[in-house]
Amino acid sequence: MNRIVGLETEYGCLSSDPAGPPAAVARVRNWMFEQNRFGLADMHQRDWDEPAGNGGFLFNGGRCYVDMGHLEICTPECLSLRDLLRFDRAGDDLLSAATHELGLAEQVSFVRNNVDYYSGATFGCHENYLVRRGAPLNEANVQSLLAFLTLRVLYTGAGRVRSTPGAESRGDIIKLGVDSDFQISQRADYINNDLFEWVQFNRAIINTRDEPLADPSRFRRLHLIHGDTSVLPATLALKCGTASLVLDLLEIDKLPQVALADAVFTFRTLSHQPNGPWLVQLADGREVPAAEVLRWFYAAAEKEFRGRDTETDALLGIWDRVLAGLETNVENLVGLVDWVTKRWLYTQFLAQENLPWTDPWLRAQDLEFHAVDPARNLAWPLACTPEPWVISPKEQHAALLTPPADTRAAARSSVMRLLEGQSFRYFVDWEAMDVEGAESLQLLNPFEPQASGAEAWLRKISAQQARREREARASISEGEA
Repeated sequence: MNRIVGLETEYGCLSSDPAGPPAAVARVRNWMFEQNRFGLADMHQRDWDEPAGNGGFLFNGGRCYVDMGHLEICTPECLSLRDLLRFDRAGDDLLSAATHELGLAEQVSFVRNNVDYYSGATFGCHENYLVRRGAPLNEANVQSLLAFLTLRVLYTGAGRVRSTPGAESRGDIIKLGVDSDFQISQRADYINNDLFEWVQFNRAIINTRDEPLADPSRFRRLHLIHGDTSVLPATLALKCGTASLVLDLLEIDKLPQVALADAVFTFRTLSHQPNGPWLVQLADGREVPAAEVLRWFYAAAEKEFRGRDTETDALLGIWDRVLAGLETNVENLVGLVDWVTKRWLYTQFLAQENLPWTDPWLRAQDLEFHAVDPARNLAWPLACTPEPWVISPKEQHAALLTPPADTRAAARSSVMRLLEGQSFRYFVDWEAMDVEGAESLQLLNPFEPQASGAEAWLRKISAQQARREREARASISEGEA
């Protein structure tokens, strides 16, 4: 890709243990950082809801912590879709390993979905895209980007069984008047705005907070919270790959000029129309097929970026194939697109068992589609992963401890290895490393895989620490004398 991309996945936890999910979440989190098994736990409180020990950074460059009761795992900074897919999968692998190692596999399972069917609560998969500070974010381009991010749900939605009465009774969901046995998106009913700064209330399609976690004079970070957590590799590659290409178009000011009449209404309406017709109202009054509008973005990206590199060409190929499936027969996308695969699978299941969509058994099956344990996951046996994103077991296993070699994640990981075992207190963050009483080691360039000056920085800190210890011993000796 032409930018840094990362994911934050909040996992649902199912537990038959009387202690409940919070106890399981804490045990799994602690197992990851016990004796620095996969990373370094936070020594300091990071925020009001992140006390010391609540999480930490992983040696693979990512991060794991507990966020409002959910275990959240962040990928490291990635430059290729291949890396993004394998480090996203590494989070699942860590959770599977933890539950088996702790003897919890029969009592506890984690799922990468976005809805608690019991309470109606939602939890997210946040996408992060580095954007150059000079990108022309004028009104027309923002509206065009908003249109793309709204309509891409047709190939990025994870699918869900029915809606959530608990959320409706709280007012989180504005009902459209016609219920659906099956929805395209898990998150659509919970999105209330097109552009907004907060992430917990009044959730928006585009989160507008300006928190680059990098050099603010050069970069900004597009933070998206409206998308579903992807299960199939092809869906994840499409979700993040096409978004990256559209941001490439933004940065060269080549976006198709299109605006929706109402992005939030369109987002929710599409989710409740798994059978189509997927007609959307534009701001200029026209009503056009959503897939046709997505074709405009594809055509612009194909014109500008075809031939740039192998991964881009592969992505354009699968994007074209998926749009063709949306335009003709969506069942051609089984194994490629999450919601299509889930609906096809459950249609067969209901026919075989002679059950209605309202049967509670189906919601239990819905959760199994998202299980992180490959032995339980119902989606993976149907996966049709394009060749560029087929990852070998050896390569996947390496992602547990080894960061991407071409981004800042490698720099952070190397410094963490230097800090491992040190007696002094330190603070690890995405763009800086801190030690009490010393200047910060800045990591402001996400494209830089080397932490220049890290060893000299650490030697200086070690010398300062040794001097303080000598002075403390001398002071004690004088006091005794």
